[in-house]
Amino acid sequence: MFKKVLIANRGEIALRVIRTCKEMGIKTVAIYSTADRDSLHVRFADEAVCIGPPASAQSYLNIPGIMAAVEITNADAIHPGYGFLAENADFAEICAQSDVKFIGPTPEHIRKMGDKVTAKETMIAANVPVVPGSDGLIKDLKEAETVCKEVGYPVMLKATAGGGGKGMRVVFDPKDLESQLTAAQQEAKAAFGNDGMYVEKFVEEPRHIEIQIAGDQYGNVCHLSERECSIQRRHQKLVEESPSPFLDEDLRKRMGDAAINAGKAINYEGVGTVEFLVDKHRNFYFMEMNTRIQVEHTVTEEVIDHDLIREQIKIAAGEKISGDNYYPMMHAIECRINAEDPFNDFRPCPGKITSFHSSKGHGVRVDTHVYAGYTIPPYYDSMIAKLICRAQTRKECIEKMRRALDEFIVEGVKTTVPFHQQLMDDEKFLSGNFTTKFLETFELKKPKPE
Repeated sequence: MFKKVLIANRGEIALRVIRTCKEMGIKTVAIYSTADRDSLHVRFADEAVCIGPPASAQSYLNIPGIMAAVEITNADAIHPGYGFLAENADFAEICAQSDVKFIGPTPEHIRKMGDKVTAKETMIAANVPVVPGSDGLIKDLKEAETVCKEVGYPVMLKATAGGGGKGMRVVFDPKDLESQLTAAQQEAKAAFGNDGMYVEKFVEEPRHIEIQIAGDQYGNVCHLSERECSIQRRHQKLVEESPSPFLDEDLRKRMGDAAINAGKAINYEGVGTVEFLVDKHRNFYFMEMNTRIQVEHTVTEEVIDHDLIREQIKIAAGEKISGDNYYPMMHAIECRINAEDPFNDFRPCPGKITSFHSSKGHGVRVDTHVYAGYTIPPYYDSMIAKLICRAQTRKECIEKMRRALDEFIVEGVKTTVPFHQQLMDDEKFLSGNFTTKFLETFELKKPKPE
């Protein structure tokens, strides 16, 4: 087992990793930018190293600086959290060359699943259902026209290096293909430095459902059930839950088996997530694989009573997994609390938190790195907390979440709490009858002036 782990991240996920390491008797090292010197992950780590100025490129993405911090603290492993360098194959390779264990998959796994075209080809070979589309990148408009005609409109144009919805366009009419392809290529080139595009059939009334998996160094792979992630804005998740209100036992088993096949196809090592689109006819298609811990891993932890960070660390240290599949024993919902103004197009709202009270009580969990007096910096993601509720049934879980949201008090900045409060009363959400397009028609009611 590792003696000292450096957490190459910030905020709530860094604090989350520190807590599990402490429980396992592992020393921790926090890195931080000058903007994060007052963050709780810095306070609770055994050691902390300032890595640079606020800009991510000069701090949390600064690989030489991070490796220097590893050297001066004598850490023998790095946990990358999520985001930043968590799915950077070059970083994982540098760790291996420096004899420092990267707590995550191998560089080869990251590269295979990081490129969407390679990932799709791998899944087809593993007999995992994929959305019909082009056999790799499209060379030009003429090839795009041919492929679109074969799979049938509507189609989705996607950037091979994409993420966060950038470089994606839906085309319903052949006459719009040229303009939409050009726009998607330009956006992808600007965001990722790569304008490679491929075409997929557009899945109608899609739900975004993902399967958590774990694989060890000995070829064992298991799944840890599903998470429903369809409540999202601009392809960014806002609410996650498990189990999905849409899945039945048969579909849950088939998707779980497919996720295991995906992991075994690449001899996956670590904790990962296989993401699927599920249409209204209950057909499911591989979308992508995230080779890291997810923001919403907490939902799975609550319904199967299993620490996924501990699992990550044990796998990285060479321990075997049990190989048993896990299924939800309860129901859990996570609301992401972002420092954003939901009544002003979710505009980010950095600033000083003057008052902070997190929800408590049976079946309520809050993962956060903020507190009263903390100043939210404007340089990073706007998520400041995750509120997770667990109960015996979905109905009870929603009732508990309503109560917990009422108790969640943040003053000094705007947050998404009012959005979540209205969502928990929405009829479509309550019925479980929603898709990834849910928020396009959701009407957020502005509070009446006092």
